[in-house]
Amino acid sequence: MTDPFPLPAGLPVPTDDGACDHLPGVAVPGVPLPPTAGREFDLSAAPGTVVAFFYPMTGRPGVPLPDGWDAVPGARGCTPQACGFRDLAAEFAAAGTAVVGVSTQPADEQAEAAARLHLPFPLLSDADLRLTAALRLPTFPAGGRERIKRLTLVIRGGRVVKVFYPIFPPDRHAAEVLAWLRENPG
Repeated sequence: MTDPFPLPAGLPVPTDDGACDHLPGVAVPGVPLPPTAGREFDLSAAPGTVVAFFYPMTGRPGVPLPDGWDAVPGARGCTPQACGFRDLAAEFAAAGTAVVGVSTQPADEQAEAAARLHLPFPLLSDADLRLTAALRLPTFPAGGRERIKRLTLVIRGGRVVKVFYPIFPPDRHAAEVLAWLRENPG
């Protein structure tokens, strides 16, 4: 499959501002989130290893991105990131790892993206920011909505065992996570 939203050259690179330093070892709070398909998903109760990639928003064909989007370090690249996890889905499954994506977009917007991009994993909606607030995840305002900065959590037994933050470039991030999982089997 091809990515309908390739990353433009010259995007600003995010820097580590320490906003995720508190997350390693943290117990994930029980906050069920609506998925694109199936029942609500509670990251705290998920068995085995779960990779939860948090992202600001997926773009949609014909819908402009929020003003100034490309000037926000780390904002651009959600669709290429999701496609990277999609393209390696069989390898994540072979590693015994479930994958989910999480954003503050409403579930209907996520369902459109999941169908259009043929994602074999659920996207979870934290539109009310309950999980974001409980985990004290970094956010930024854009397009009239609070957005989660791009980060990934590896969760085992309801605890965060690895944090990837900041993430750049997002289109190569899934391979980085898979390499870490292979070096650190659960």
